[in-house]
Amino acid sequence: MAGLAPSLLSADFAELKEEIRKVEEGGADFLHLDVMDGNFVPNITFGPPVIKSLRKVSTLPFDVHLMIDRPERYIGDFVNAGADILTVHAEATIHLNRTIQAIKSEGIKAGVSLNPSTPLNVLDYVLEDLDLVLIMTVNPGFGGQSFIKAMEDKIRTLRKMIDEKNLDVILEIDGGVNLENAKHLKELGVDMIVAGSAVFGAEDITARTQEFKKIIE
Repeated sequence: MAGLAPSLLSADFAELKEEIRKVEEGGADFLHLDVMDGNFVPNITFGPPVIKSLRKVSTLPFDVHLMIDRPERYIGDFVNAGADILTVHAEATIHLNRTIQAIKSEGIKAGVSLNPSTPLNVLDYVLEDLDLVLIMTVNPGFGGQSFIKAMEDKIRTLRKMIDEKNLDVILEIDGGVNLENAKHLKELGVDMIVAGSAVFGAEDITARTQEFKKIIE
């Protein structure tokens, strides 16, 4: 069974409390929060103060995706803001193992994200320490992009790596997910699907969340 993590990147920022309520009612499993710094990716979103405010209005696990340079500088800030899972990009930190251990020492789950062109072998010496691996299926920075089909082999390979080592690691993907490809992605071995515009762009967000859940469960 796969889960759904709606991405707030595509939500109406003037109505975040209400938008969160709608996906909660639809059965969302995680809430995916994309933090962008305008440096690692060409966009700027929000930081710990916004996440701290949202923490007061939602009981969903906060799946915080740091698309920022040197994320190790802000681990404590995001933990204090209410992150349940903190995912950093392998490309954004020099000492990946140290950063993972710093996250785990705070008592929350640690994830690593890989850009489309980043090979899986960067996980060779850290996979056993992770709770989640996020495969980017678009180039990060903006919502509403098309799924990069070449990522299907990457997903299959990672699924095999996790299973062969018998690890309890969530395989998550983010980018270009819609109702048409969600079932196929689940069949490839994805555990958690991040969907932004495909959820929050719907006329009825709760119903769309339920549609996704029905397809991937």
